[in-house]
Amino acid sequence: MTDNTPQELMPEWAALSGPAAQLLADLRASGVRVITAESCTGGLLAAALTHFPGSSEGVEGGFVTYSNTMKQAVLGVQAQTLKHYGAVSCQTVHEMAEGALRVATLATLSIAISGIAGPGGARPDKPVGLVWFGTALRGGQTRADSRIFTGSRASVRSQAVEHALSLLAQRLAEYGR
Repeated sequence: MTDNTPQELMPEWAALSGPAAQLLADLRASGVRVITAESCTGGLLAAALTHFPGSSEGVEGGFVTYSNTMKQAVLGVQAQTLKHYGAVSCQTVHEMAEGALRVATLATLSIAISGIAGPGGARPDKPVGLVWFGTALRGGQTRADSRIFTGSRASVRSQAVEHALSLLAQRLAEYGR
């Protein structure tokens, strides 16, 4: 079995269910709707959030923009940004997060994820496990941060989703202040 099989993803999913359920409850309570824009996680964040009944009360939807072409066509990421900084960059996730809010007009909060889950694709300045996150709050600031995760491809993706859930909870706590 490779580390891409659903059976091997299950332990990671178990760890995500609690934080995802809590975030969803907080989204519902606040009336905030979230939109996701995912690259290296391939929709895993949206899947974690929509796993629960009633998730449509807090989740507007999600975009899987794995290729640069899709980042441009769907989210409006500029070709120059991708050429100069690359898909795995602060600048790209900023544009992804802001683009998601432009497209999903009923969403208040967005998150973008772009990274190198491995095992290949690394460069000296962008190692395997590097993941950039961008969050945007409608009418507020767009922020970005990065983490370097370790482990298998499945583990990097799972850790990225876990961190994304944490970032969304932080941004949601700022809403309405």
